[in-house]
Amino acid sequence: MSDFKRLAARLQRHYGEPGMPPAEGPFELVLWENACYLLPDTRRAAVFEGLRRRVGLNAGAIRAADRSTLYELAAMGGMRPETRVFRWLEIARITLDQFDGDLDCILDEPYAKAKKALCQFPNIGEPGAEKILMLCGMASGLPLESNGCRVLTRIGFGREQKNYGAMYRSIEKALEGQLPRDAASLTRAHLLLRQHGKEICKTNGPNCGECCVVDLCAFALKNV
Repeated sequence: MSDFKRLAARLQRHYGEPGMPPAEGPFELVLWENACYLLPDTRRAAVFEGLRRRVGLNAGAIRAADRSTLYELAAMGGMRPETRVFRWLEIARITLDQFDGDLDCILDEPYAKAKKALCQFPNIGEPGAEKILMLCGMASGLPLESNGCRVLTRIGFGREQKNYGAMYRSIEKALEGQLPRDAASLTRAHLLLRQHGKEICKTNGPNCGECCVVDLCAFALKNV
């Protein structure tokens, strides 16, 4: 068993099957990523479900929605709600203008073209686009966010660096040949790494005494 597979298996035994986002399909997942700013997932879910219940999770409904309703929901998602409303309307506009209101059509395109399409949307860079495609069943590698990156660099995959792009590339290189290929396994690993980073392997004061992979971790061996 590769080091990464052993890490992922250990995390799954500890946390169980990770919960999936309530969003389905690329359009809803783009909205999910833009639902709030620097707030817990519980708040993100509240904003997202508010959009579902009071507006509708489709491009036409969002573009036609009452602006005061959008602002009220956006205010639940943290600072600068006016920017969030603008982004929601921009997501709707791009979907209607470029994809005839149906962003699911990108899932029939080659991976590179689908990723490029998603990168047009607010707040969606390459890792975000890769994550959305992975959650939709299309995968090429393991997309990561800050929690997953922190866990992997502490374990010893890649090197922690001030330059986030350079650190990300070092992780990708370290994982070469060790990742599963199917989207379901990659999704599970992504979510488990994120959960471990948020709950145990925190930026400040990681709880190494409660860590289920402490014996695999270079950071813990050096600091505990």
